Amino acid sequence: MKHPKSILITGGSSGIGAALALGYAGPGVFLSLTGRSAARLEEVAARCRAKGAEVATVVTDVRDLDALAAWIAAQDDRHPLDLVIANAGTSAGTGGRGETAGQVHEILAVNLDGVVNTVLAAAALMRPRRRGQIAIMSSLAAFRGFPGAPAYCASKAAVRIWGEAMRVTLGREGLELSVICPGYVKSRMTSVNDFPMPFLMEAERAAGIIMHGLAANKARIAFPRRLFSVVWLLALLPPAWTDPLLARLPEKPASPDLQAGA
Repeated sequence: MKHPKSILITGGSSGIGAALALGYAGPGVFLSLTGRSAARLEEVAARCRAKGAEVATVVTDVRDLDALAAWIAAQDDRHPLDLVIANAGTSAGTGGRGETAGQVHEILAVNLDGVVNTVLAAAALMRPRRRGQIAIMSSLAAFRGFPGAPAYCASKAAVRIWGEAMRVTLGREGLELSVICPGYVKSRMTSVNDFPMPFLMEAERAAGIIMHGLAANKARIAFPRRLFSVVWLLALLPPAWTDPLLARLPEKPASPDLQAGA
């Protein structure tokens, strides 16, 4: 959809979500933003309002299906949704000691269940109108499991595959769906990484790439291209060849707190 006017973004308080909100903000645009931090959400909302947009915010948990669906429906009643971006996500560091059971369940619940909850609620509202666009935030980590982030990779792989299949199903009903697979983007989630991040880019640049891809209704928006080529090759090669290499990669520092972001 080239010029969406009513846009809902989960995880809109920081990182790519905030950059997308600011990128779409302007006169005549209605933004619905969710996040975990009221203070950060309000900061983003104020900046969007300064650009002329009308903004509604709510602090909610994307794992809460009923609460999330009710809020999405309420926003659709106010301004029928043109574009819904299922962006909320989380990650956690292992520090070389592996993921805890709590980390695994939390990451899968937010990154997988949260996306499914958002998409199904949005699609149900858009389907009778036979118009609307949905975007799912996956990652380049979806193409190969990395030992430093097993649950994160698994969650992003699941939503990528599910989204690519759902694109065909929803397309028959007049809806558009794109899967977004970014590499390293500056955000709260990557700020704790103490290792080199190839082709790290600003959130604003990532948002511009995403917006361009969504306007063209691209099935998959994967970037940067050079890093995508690397992970694609890793996915094609036999694990016996790649496991020794991946075992030497640095890992995110261990932390009891999960990092919310894109």
